[in-house]
Amino acid sequence: GEFVRVLIEALAIVLLVSFFSLGMRTGLVVALSIPLVLAMTFATMHYLDIGLHKISLGALVLALGLLVDDAIIAVEMMAIKMEQGYDRLKAASFAWTSTAFPMLTGTLITAAGFLPIATANSSTGEYTRSIFQVVTIALIASWIAAVTFVPLLGDKLLPDLAARAARKHGGSSGGHDPYSTAFYQRVRRVVALCVRRRKTVIVLTLAAFVAAVALFRLVPQQFFPASGRLELMVDLKLAEGASLKATEAEVRRLEAMLKDRAGIDNYVAYVGTGSPRFYLPLDQQLPATSFAQFVVLAQSIEAREELRGWLIERLREDFSALRGRVTRLENGPPVGYPVQFRVTGEHIDVVRAHARQVAAKVAENPYVANVHLDWQEPSKKVLLDVDQDRARALGVSTAELSEFLRRTFIGSSVSQFREDNELIEILLRGTERERLELSMLPSLAIPTASGRSVPLAQVATLEYGFEEGVIWHRNRLPTVTVRADVYGDQQPASLVRQIEPTLADIRAQLPSGYLLEVGGTVEDSERGQRSVNAGLPLFVLVVVTLLMVQLRSFSRSAMVFLTAPLGIIGVTLFLLLFRQPFGFVAMLGTIALSGMIMRNSVILVDQIEQDIGAGHDRFNAIIDATVRRFRPIVLTALASVLAMIPLSRSIFFGPMAVAIMGGLIVATALTLLFLPALYAAWFRVRESEAKPA
Repeated sequence: GEFVRVLIEALAIVLLVSFFSLGMRTGLVVALSIPLVLAMTFATMHYLDIGLHKISLGALVLALGLLVDDAIIAVEMMAIKMEQGYDRLKAASFAWTSTAFPMLTGTLITAAGFLPIATANSSTGEYTRSIFQVVTIALIASWIAAVTFVPLLGDKLLPDLAARAARKHGGSSGGHDPYSTAFYQRVRRVVALCVRRRKTVIVLTLAAFVAAVALFRLVPQQFFPASGRLELMVDLKLAEGASLKATEAEVRRLEAMLKDRAGIDNYVAYVGTGSPRFYLPLDQQLPATSFAQFVVLAQSIEAREELRGWLIERLREDFSALRGRVTRLENGPPVGYPVQFRVTGEHIDVVRAHARQVAAKVAENPYVANVHLDWQEPSKKVLLDVDQDRARALGVSTAELSEFLRRTFIGSSVSQFREDNELIEILLRGTERERLELSMLPSLAIPTASGRSVPLAQVATLEYGFEEGVIWHRNRLPTVTVRADVYGDQQPASLVRQIEPTLADIRAQLPSGYLLEVGGTVEDSERGQRSVNAGLPLFVLVVVTLLMVQLRSFSRSAMVFLTAPLGIIGVTLFLLLFRQPFGFVAMLGTIALSGMIMRNSVILVDQIEQDIGAGHDRFNAIIDATVRRFRPIVLTALASVLAMIPLSRSIFFGPMAVAIMGGLIVATALTLLFLPALYAAWFRVRESEAKPA
């Protein structure tokens, strides 16, 4: 429901941009192309079995700001040519011959910006892959609509623009230069100044880029944000080996507190196991008698946050004998505890000793909570030392003794009871007192081969002790993980950077073969980032190939490619300005942003080359091409940026939307100011080449 509302808001924004910037009838052409593109997108998604869920719906909103770009470029070019006196058919065909294939190249480059997501071989890549799928489908569908459907609509709906321009600006109805207005003359003067002062423009742009890279370290780092769902997960962990009855008693205590608490819609508790998976990224827990989990559904986000604070306080004050944890649901692949450090080695006692030192250092940080080791408490055990000589003399074998104890404590199946379509196993086992009271163990009556019974104490000596309740291994070696929660607003990556220097002495003291590694959010984030980075060479190869096919020049392709990183200026500025963290989704948006930037650059450079090929001098060709591409570049960027506003309120897609908005605003300005200056400097264009008017 949230994303349907966001989709409608984004659609309304795109339509308003089209109508107010292009006019009613011209904007109507763009507006009518949107349902066609969405229909083609939904049909293809259905054919490829891509469902509607959080990621694909967010990708649709993201694509909505991009899918009108080609339609705006096509109809704007057609309208301009009609103002210049072309008839409808000639104007439509000119839009096809001059912009169709540069638009296709730009569309494919934009889609290629999402390519690293598709090739990411990790759980994070699998989780976000539909962003690439949906955006690519929508972009290709938008290009098909722009080169086939938009010219047809333009022929039917566009007014007689040449006559209207003649009435407005004077002159004959045979044509009017739309770029002779005062506004475009001001744009021309600004572009000409940038071309003349090219060195200054290039130096200032590079300085802004270096400053943005330096300031980027101030942006908080994040993996995935918490979910906006209303559920809270409450974990209760007793000492290792605690019984189900002891765990259930603690559960009933918490249930009594929740019963009359305001702001709760409902709650359910699972004793001895975690909740079944009702949500894809749920961090599922292994069964354990000492573990219980609550799912508490709040009535609103505000009630959830208030309830979360109350539960954290209650667990700290009233359940100090156990380890309690209160978490929101996660977005993205489940991580569990956000701050984790692993100690791995051959000997358990050495590993645990160093892990306790690490835990002490982690606990010194004031922003972490609930610091503990994932396994440390021993479990109680009873050892039976069987006197084999006496057992044989009394007619009791070890196998018979083992089977009797199993039957007494666990039970043996004797039959089944059918209730409707369900079969219920019937077990034969000892009485509850025999199973629960250790004092009864020595007097258990063991049957013998002669048909008589003897007490267990007659054939075995009972010894009480402790053993490891659980042993976790990683790469076949015992591994103890120090885990901690973050209950404040700090990001786990920032806290890990604070804690790591304090562990240098412990890491230096580790014996040979022992490791201290970072886990949790930081590790999963780095794993996901590596999987995306592995797809970057393919992204570069595809983009360079498309640029070479379109521009047919290595130098021009290299120049366009070098504009791609400049979006980081706007990304850093907006993330700091709006206090948004740079997470995995924002990283995907930043990579995709480079494709959007190169799309505008390749269309502008192609226009410059067309003008030079038509006989214009190079100096004026740069300025004229930039002036002509000014409106479509600004309008497409404006539609994309404004369409991101509803998405920026999303907890999950908000950082991505803010990053793209900032990057696209700055990159659009640089495309219109920096790129002409770079082109003039790159190819040594002089003002003396300009032909007199």
